[in-house]
Amino acid sequence: MTSLQKIAPTPARPIMVRNPFNGQIVGEIAEHSGAEVAATVLRAKTAQREFRYSTPAVRRALLNALAAEIAKDAENLARIISSEMGKTIREARNEVRRAQNTLKLSGDAATFLDGEALHCAIVEGGVDRLATITYEPVGVIGAITPFNYPLNLLCHKLGPAIAAGNAVVAKPSPKAPLAAARLFELTQKANWPRDLFQVIHGGADCALSLVHAPIDLLSFTGGPRAGLALKNASGLIRCLMELGGNDPLFVLPDADLDKAVATAVGHRFEIAGQSCAAVKKLYLHKDIEQVFTQRLLAAVDAIKFGDPSNDDSDMGTVIDLPAAQEVAQRVRASVAGGAKLLTGGNHENTLFSPTVISDVEPNSAVIADETFGPVIAIRSFTDPNAAIAEVNAGAFGLQAGVFTNDHALIKTFSRELMVGGVMVNEGPDFRAEHVPFGGVKRSGLGREGVRIALREMSEQKVVID
Repeated sequence: MTSLQKIAPTPARPIMVRNPFNGQIVGEIAEHSGAEVAATVLRAKTAQREFRYSTPAVRRALLNALAAEIAKDAENLARIISSEMGKTIREARNEVRRAQNTLKLSGDAATFLDGEALHCAIVEGGVDRLATITYEPVGVIGAITPFNYPLNLLCHKLGPAIAAGNAVVAKPSPKAPLAAARLFELTQKANWPRDLFQVIHGGADCALSLVHAPIDLLSFTGGPRAGLALKNASGLIRCLMELGGNDPLFVLPDADLDKAVATAVGHRFEIAGQSCAAVKKLYLHKDIEQVFTQRLLAAVDAIKFGDPSNDDSDMGTVIDLPAAQEVAQRVRASVAGGAKLLTGGNHENTLFSPTVISDVEPNSAVIADETFGPVIAIRSFTDPNAAIAEVNAGAFGLQAGVFTNDHALIKTFSRELMVGGVMVNEGPDFRAEHVPFGGVKRSGLGREGVRIALREMSEQKVVID
C-alpha cells in the first residue's frame, strides 16, 4: 500500500489527511463513534483474556515478527510518515529504523520481567514464610499518540504493552494517522492474534470515548492541556503521560564548541523543531556567547529547508498553517519585547525558516512556554546556579543538556536541575529506546522507555506461602 491509498473511508465521518508541504490529500480515514470505540475496547478485552497466559517467548516472537514486517515495508512507511506530517524523508527513514529497534528491545525485555522473593521472618509469625512478587498484565491499554513521531512513539507504547501481556487500543493524532493504520496492517501480516492490537481514529471526542471505555491503563503523549482533561476524565484508571518540555541546553566555557553547535542545530531543527525534548532554550556562558553565536548562525544558515520528500532537504515543515502562525506570533512578540532576531523568523505557509533570537527575556512568549517550531532562543549567563534556578522556576521539567568537562559542574547540574534526565555533552533530545524517558512537573506522569514501561504496564502480585 502507498501513502496515497485510502484506508477504510466512511463518507459520513471522513478524516482527510493532507500533506503539510503542498496541501495534497494523502489519505482518508474513517472517524470512530463513541459506540465503536467502546466495542473496540471490549474486543480487546476478549483477546487479552487469552493472551495474558502467553509465554515471554511467544510475546518476543510476535514483536520480532512485526519488526521484520516493518523492515520489509520500511521505505513505504517512511514515505507515509513524511507525507502526512512533513518531516524529511531522511528523518522518516530514521524513525522507521528506531521503531524496529523499539519492538526488538521490547521483545527482549519480555524475557526479563522478573519478580523477586522476600523472606517474611521480619514479622512475628513470618518464619518459614516466603513472599513471591510477580508482574502480571494490566489488561487493555489505551494508547494516544501525537503527530510528531507517528510510528516510533506508538511502538514505545505497543512494544512494552505486548511484552507485558496486554492488549492495545491506539488512537493516533488525526493530523498524522496513516502510519498507525499501516502498522495495524503489518500486525496482520505478522499473524498477530485477532483484536490484540486495534486502531481507532478521531479527535478529542474519540480520545474521551477511549478513556470512558473499560480500558485498564491510559498511555498518553501530547500537550498538558489535553493530558489534564484526559486525566480528569479517566477517574481511577492508571495514567502514564508524557506532556512535553521546554528544555534547556547549557554551554560552558570549557565545552567543545563545535560539537555543541552541531548538537544545538541538530536537536532543535530536527522535524522543524517539533520534538518534545528539543533544545528550546540555549543558555550560553558570557565568555563564549559571541564566538558560539557566530558559529551557530553559520550552521543555521547552511540548513536546507524545503520539500520533505527531497533527499537533500535537512528540514521540512511544521504540521499545519496554524502551527506556523503561532510560532511567528511568538517570535514577533519576543522581538517587540526587546529580543534580537538574528536570522529567520518568517514562514511561507507551513515552511518556517530556521530562526535564532537572542537577548530573550525569561518571560518572553517564545521561551516562557514550549514553542513547537524551529526557533532557538538564546539566554546569556555567568552564574550556573542562577541559570539552573531560572530553568527550575519554569513549569516543565523533561530533560536538559549541558556541555562541559568540569566534573564539579556536571555534578551541580545533575543534582540541582528539576528534570527527568540530564544529558552530559549531549543535547536534551538524546534518547535511547530502553532508557527511562519522562519528566517532572507539567512534563508528565511516569516514564516510558522499554524496560521501565514494561513494569509500568504491569500489576504486581504478592503470594505469601
